[in-house]
Amino acid sequence: MLAFTIAIGHEAAPPGGKETTIMKVFQIGVAGGVGRRLARLLTARGDEVTGMHRDPAQAQTVRAAGATPLAGDLVVDSVGELARKLGEHDAVVFSAGAHGTGLDKTTAIDGKGLEKAADAAAQAGVSRFVLVSVFPEAGRGRQTSEGFEHYMKVKKSADVHLTRSGLDWLIVRPGTLLDEPGTGRVTAGPAVEYGGVPRDDVAAFIDAALHEPTLNRVIVELTTGQTPVTDAVALLVTSSTSRRPS
Repeated sequence: MLAFTIAIGHEAAPPGGKETTIMKVFQIGVAGGVGRRLARLLTARGDEVTGMHRDPAQAQTVRAAGATPLAGDLVVDSVGELARKLGEHDAVVFSAGAHGTGLDKTTAIDGKGLEKAADAAAQAGVSRFVLVSVFPEAGRGRQTSEGFEHYMKVKKSADVHLTRSGLDWLIVRPGTLLDEPGTGRVTAGPAVEYGGVPRDDVAAFIDAALHEPTLNRVIVELTTGQTPVTDAVALLVTSSTSRRPS
């Protein structure tokens, strides 16, 4: 089943308000900087979040973010094992990474790990898949290392794999990630000038975009900017749907 499903449960809308759809979200990379922030936002709106973690010490971090911890390992688990873990969810968000721990781990986590997760989502019938990728111009203003170039190549190959998966994918390519407080305002589009963006705002963008089912099979570059996050998502929805044949 590859059709996107989101109708798992609804909360009654307040008078004059908008009905809220409750999603069951499976996060891979939930203990990371963007992952933790996203889990807090999702659970604050009432979504049910499962956070997969490899290190047992990360379980408390996952709980503190409001998610339900689930042990798993992208490198060791088979596609079938991952499919059983993320089955019964409505969406997968992948923000895991090797974070400079070596070429082999970058290949295994950022590359093969993403491929296994996407294949597992297809096997489990979980069509909605959001990937946090990397901005193509990242690091181009400085001398780069072999490890960095390998990372960029692996991330691009992972993007390609996801776009060919048949899933209802969304690839978000943030600029340089910043730990400063978010502004709630971004620049988002298929191609934008390179810049930085607070992790808070990346999480806020994914939180909003995840709940717009028509925003799929598009790549979005993201930096700080002047457009409120919800407006930026709405503009992308309008742009992407207007280009599709009726």
